[in-house]
Amino acid sequence: MPTYPESVVIENVRPRINDGRYPVKRVISERLEVTADIFKDGHDELEAVLKWKKKTARVWQETAMQPSDNDNWHASFAIDKTGSYQFTIEAWGDPFFSWLHDFERRLSGDQDNFDTEITEGSQILLAAAKRAEVTKGKKKLSLSARADIQQLKNLAESLAAPDSPAAIVTLLKNDASFELMRRWPDRQLSTSLETPLPLIIERPKAQFSAWYEFFPRCAEGRADKHSTFRDCLPRLQDAADMGFDVVYLPPIHPIGRAHRKGKNNSVTCQAGEPGSPWAIGASEGGHYSVAPELGTLEDFTWLVDQASQRGIELAIDFAINCSPDHPYVTEHPEWFYHRPDGTIKYAENPPKKYQDIYPLNFLCEDWQNLWQEMVNIVLFWADHGVTIFRVDNPHTKPVAFWQYLIAEVHKKHPNTLFLAEAFTRPRMMQALGKIGFTQSYTYFTWRESKKELSDYVTELTQGPMRDYYRANFWPNTPDILPYHLQDASPAAFKIRAALAALLSSSWGIYSGYELCENQALPGREEYLDSEKYQLKERDWNAEGNIKGFIKRLNTIRRENPALHEYANIEFIPCDNEQIIAWFKWVNDGEQPIIIVLNLDPLNTQESIIHLPLAKLGLAANSSFQVSDLMYDESYPWQGSDNFVSLAPRSKPLHILKIG
Repeated sequence: MPTYPESVVIENVRPRINDGRYPVKRVISERLEVTADIFKDGHDELEAVLKWKKKTARVWQETAMQPSDNDNWHASFAIDKTGSYQFTIEAWGDPFFSWLHDFERRLSGDQDNFDTEITEGSQILLAAAKRAEVTKGKKKLSLSARADIQQLKNLAESLAAPDSPAAIVTLLKNDASFELMRRWPDRQLSTSLETPLPLIIERPKAQFSAWYEFFPRCAEGRADKHSTFRDCLPRLQDAADMGFDVVYLPPIHPIGRAHRKGKNNSVTCQAGEPGSPWAIGASEGGHYSVAPELGTLEDFTWLVDQASQRGIELAIDFAINCSPDHPYVTEHPEWFYHRPDGTIKYAENPPKKYQDIYPLNFLCEDWQNLWQEMVNIVLFWADHGVTIFRVDNPHTKPVAFWQYLIAEVHKKHPNTLFLAEAFTRPRMMQALGKIGFTQSYTYFTWRESKKELSDYVTELTQGPMRDYYRANFWPNTPDILPYHLQDASPAAFKIRAALAALLSSSWGIYSGYELCENQALPGREEYLDSEKYQLKERDWNAEGNIKGFIKRLNTIRRENPALHEYANIEFIPCDNEQIIAWFKWVNDGEQPIIIVLNLDPLNTQESIIHLPLAKLGLAANSSFQVSDLMYDESYPWQGSDNFVSLAPRSKPLHILKIG
């Protein structure tokens, strides 16, 4: 077959990340909507299809694209299996539809003889029949192909002796004929994208998850006793009872003794103080070992199994930190940074100094072996049942290293998820999302006002970031007790939890949040007496806890598909700046959930909210009932403008279902 130059222009394909350098992300059964500008010279009628296949497959699947305004075309598809895929667009000027369009226009002119045009139409139909006869890769024609061949020949014969030229239009201009011709199009002069675009399909938890973080050494809430993995069972059960499906453990490895940090990050460690678990490595081992105070590797795998029995996946921290006692220091000193005198540098973030941590040099002369060793560590824990890794400070290592590591891990464990803990510059956070991190921490922790929240969520979910960056909202972490939660009331904790859980499809809390712990180091966004450096005493059922509120949030999230999706969010105008409202939906606006929330933790706030009735599937000025899923109450509403009153201590929000 001869090669022809491109006959159609295909431009502005969306989504397309860095011109196809990085894959678009979706989860199983989530639709990928693709748009493009498609046009060509002349007045031909265009046809276009959106095509996709697994990266290693030979056969493409396809669906017809539909035109809209200004030469823009669109189509969508969903995939029900995880893996690496490709998608592309193929478009062509279609001889049949162009001929039919022109033939119909000729009827309105003063032309008397249509023999030439009718002959041309017959030839187009017979050519389609011939294409149907040459069914690729099949020795026998299918029954449907045989029926199509006969139908095409019948149509061609009908054109030979028409009752009138107008009868030809009636014969061919109908859905049945159109579908027939679209099954056997003439694509000889079609144009496709020069390079197919990459697509990653991940499991649903990549998009929808609820995380609970706790330190296993503090599982019993005793300041006088280091807990073990076996002591963590009540914490797992409590997390499951609150509706969390991911439990994340900070580093579980042996902790170095050299320069061990003491209480409140003191440079002097008192006898018996456990040190920071992020200072990894001691005589007992490094990243392949567990801290002996926690138990054994067998105890850890027991905990993984116990979590699974409760519907929880256990995530661990992949922190590439080495204490001065880490085995690498003596076995691979070339992997570290060195001072002019030959001694190894400790970590610094001036003015902060981390004398208990030696950072690795990922661009040392032996970088290939270093990178492979990091892959081996992750594979080791994945082989022991860990399916999710929270990665500590990925922005302080080369982006290319993470791209390599994640790709290598996915070769053996393709469903492994990675959460990037990178509170850093936006471009770096975005790059980490592009190269493979499943989810990412965000600036949500510091977004407070209605404008800040709505602008930020819109940026994350409605712009280009939507296709590669999945936000996981955390109101607190072991490192961050934001100022708005310091000395705050339980109402403030409820409000921030609801925002995190309902604005994004993934959210998490660090333990103690459910107890409304709010004591900070003076003038800093850090916890006083942080369990990063000491054993912490707690009553896990202390009076005033908000565990029931969190459980209800997670139950509602789990039971309503609209809250499983990430980018299906639109904010609703309301008159009071202290009231924020939005809605989420399934598919094309089905099963909408409306959230209205009071941002003021101290005062009752009232407002009129202005509902987009058409988008909610409601007629203008209609009367309808809304049911509050949070408090099991119902309200009669009418039209687009409705009144709400929210008291922060008793009812800080509505989660509303229509009907």
